[in-house]
Amino acid sequence: MAVIQFFTLVVESILWNALQELAQSGFAWGALLFGALQQWQFWAVAGVLLLLFGLCWWLWKRSQEVDGSSDEESSSSNGEQDDQEEQEHEEEQEEEDREEEDSDYESNLGRILAKRIQWPVQNLAYRSQIVEQLAGNILHVFQEHLTNSFFPVLQPAIKVGSTFEGWSPQEDDAVYCLLVPLKPPRGHVFHLELGNRGETPARNFCVRVDLECTCRREQLAGEMLCFIHHPEEGPRRNQNRSFLHTLCTGSYLDVQKTARWFQNFVRSASALLALPRCYNMTVLPSSRSCKLQLTNTSRRTLFIEIVFGVQQGNSDIFVSSQNTEAIFTPSTTWPESYAVAEAKFFRHMARQVPHDSFHLRCLQAYARILVGTGFSTYTLKTVVMHLLTTIPLSGWRRRHFVRRMEDIMQYLRRCLEEKRLDHFFFGNERVPEEIILPRDFQRAEPLNLFQHLVQDPAAHNEAMRQFDELQHQLIRLLFHRH
Repeated sequence: MAVIQFFTLVVESILWNALQELAQSGFAWGALLFGALQQWQFWAVAGVLLLLFGLCWWLWKRSQEVDGSSDEESSSSNGEQDDQEEQEHEEEQEEEDREEEDSDYESNLGRILAKRIQWPVQNLAYRSQIVEQLAGNILHVFQEHLTNSFFPVLQPAIKVGSTFEGWSPQEDDAVYCLLVPLKPPRGHVFHLELGNRGETPARNFCVRVDLECTCRREQLAGEMLCFIHHPEEGPRRNQNRSFLHTLCTGSYLDVQKTARWFQNFVRSASALLALPRCYNMTVLPSSRSCKLQLTNTSRRTLFIEIVFGVQQGNSDIFVSSQNTEAIFTPSTTWPESYAVAEAKFFRHMARQVPHDSFHLRCLQAYARILVGTGFSTYTLKTVVMHLLTTIPLSGWRRRHFVRRMEDIMQYLRRCLEEKRLDHFFFGNERVPEEIILPRDFQRAEPLNLFQHLVQDPAAHNEAMRQFDELQHQLIRLLFHRH
């Protein structure tokens, strides 16, 4: 730039001298300019000036390129890092967009498929209130009439089963099941004796009824002496025999006698029961429980089943009067029941899962398509309970409906292939802490509900065939509305 300024001054000096000479000679402006242009010094200096100007411009351009390249080299590591971060950010953004699109697609698909399934519209809150009211009235009448007797003491009923758990596939034919715990009468004690398991993994018990000494307790209360040390007292001896002869076979509590005793009392006390408004009650035949049918003026029916149980210690596990899968079950056999623990498990999950959780809908859908297959609802219920404790609870929302249905099917297939489905409460560390289990449950080996498939290859082949049918049933349910 300094060279250009120098030659500019030179040109200006030459032109200034030429103008002065021409002005002194008195020429006009046109002649002045013509004379100036004819001076050879002007053209020589102008040519040199143009060459130098071009050279300086090239050098300046080159220096700019060098400076730019040096700046790029000095910041190459930062530039590469920025480019990499920008690329990673773009990839993450694209991945998030794809996930959001997939989530929206799954959500819409789950919503559409859920609507295709005609869920039963159960007024569970209203019907549950009717059932609880009636059960409370029955137990209240029992307490009033049997307070001083030597029959079992009935405890408050516990709501169990699929209807109260919220996944019953039925509507009008839904059964509201209640378990009524039995406590031994005064002067008696219940001892649970584990029986033979037989061909199934279910554990069966017998309830032995023994006498216990109540001398000190009854003396302090000013009552009559106990059966053991004063068996000669006629009234008490007759009362003791009444209990043992009415409800026991030998020294063991009899399921069928207990059910018949309860049914007879309900029939005889029906006039004393405050039935729900507009309902009539009928006691249905049953050998191991008390089944009630309530019919209103619109001819709509409500079914209630009351089963009896004896608690194992202070746990949530009972032995109950429920029916077994065996062809013949002795009347003194009380199968082990996990119904109370299962109901408690689903109440626990209801407090943990998101508000739009579909875990009950998944179980309800499978319960509908099990009809006609060899799989029981208890099998699918066990599968769902296992998955609820292994899959994050946030993954049971509406938009995950299809994916969870597939998980349930895949889990069942794997169990069939391995011929093993572990019972949920035996040796399972994932059982919620609020569910109280007997100590031997925690130390026990897992109980295989598919043990019969190990022992019978033909049964296993049939189970695999029925699994394929179950898959077809699921497709028809989801996509063909029937």
